[in-house]
Amino acid sequence: MIKVSDTAKKKIIDLMKDDGFDAAIDYVRVGVKSGGCSGLSYDLKFDKSKGEDDKIFVDNEITIAVEKKSFLYLAGTILEFSGGLNGKGFVFNNPNASRTCGCGESFSL
Repeated sequence: MIKVSDTAKKKIIDLMKDDGFDAAIDYVRVGVKSGGCSGLSYDLKFDKSKGEDDKIFVDNEITIAVEKKSFLYLAGTILEFSGGLNGKGFVFNNPNASRTCGCGESFSL
């Protein structure tokens, strides 16, 4: 399961609307790809369709699609949004990550 904080929910709804997506029917696609300074990096985008190998989660009124191979790395992750002076953007609080980079955009197990 992947959780979505209240601040991330609000930002996701706004960004989806700006990009022509509807949070009530479209997906937030979350994944993991190789790269980044710690070995693996997070991938977040919007999608109108569900893939055949996707796991689907609904949390805090946001529907999340995750490919099965990425789910192993993301189970238990909380998606948050950090604004303010440091302006980090979306933050993945991943209990599976043994090491993360300083910017929080990549990790290793």
